[in-house]
Amino acid sequence: MRVVIYCRVSTEKEAQDSSLERQRSELSGLAATKEFEVVDIITEKESGYDVDREGMLTVLDYVTRQTVDAVLVTDDTRIGRGNAKIAILHTFRKHHVQLMTMESDGEYKLADAEAMVLEIVSLVEEYQRKLHNAKIARGMRRAVENGFRPEQNLNRQGENAGRSRKEVPIEEIVRLRDLGLTFADIAVTLRGMGHDISKATVNRRYLEYKEVVNSYE
Repeated sequence: MRVVIYCRVSTEKEAQDSSLERQRSELSGLAATKEFEVVDIITEKESGYDVDREGMLTVLDYVTRQTVDAVLVTDDTRIGRGNAKIAILHTFRKHHVQLMTMESDGEYKLADAEAMVLEIVSLVEEYQRKLHNAKIARGMRRAVENGFRPEQNLNRQGENAGRSRKEVPIEEIVRLRDLGLTFADIAVTLRGMGHDISKATVNRRYLEYKEVVNSYE
């Protein structure tokens, strides 16, 4: 199992340095005992109520890129507190990455209240995705009604005529782009979903979509 070790204390007091080192040592020992592959060890002194933590953003980068299977901490409060914790747990859950703690000696078990909130958040996000995809589909329908043919590359007819175009999930590309992902990140995400696609193809299809839809809005 590939893991990233995350250690956090909340203040800049010198006494906290020993706490960070203790967390690092204990978690490294646990990873070795369980034969985990440690991808990275991240330590920081930040408030758990903040999401915008440099170290946590690095952890979330590993999570969203699906380059780790679990995040290893001493206890769940190291991840965060309050709304920040819920948002981070939601991201872990969404990308199928486990939160493992020394305290639970394995995967962290959500409290009933946390599980309920995460379920609500997931439902809201799913309906937002459906609404967003419906908007994209409407734009495509309008384009087709006005003569656009999606099976053709309007800007490149005659180029690479012998090469068949890849089938790509344009709605997912647009959704991920609107969420702020780079074309490289989108390509990695789609490959994780089973699509053989490059950054260049993602970029090209997105620009084609925007050009066509914008021309008919």
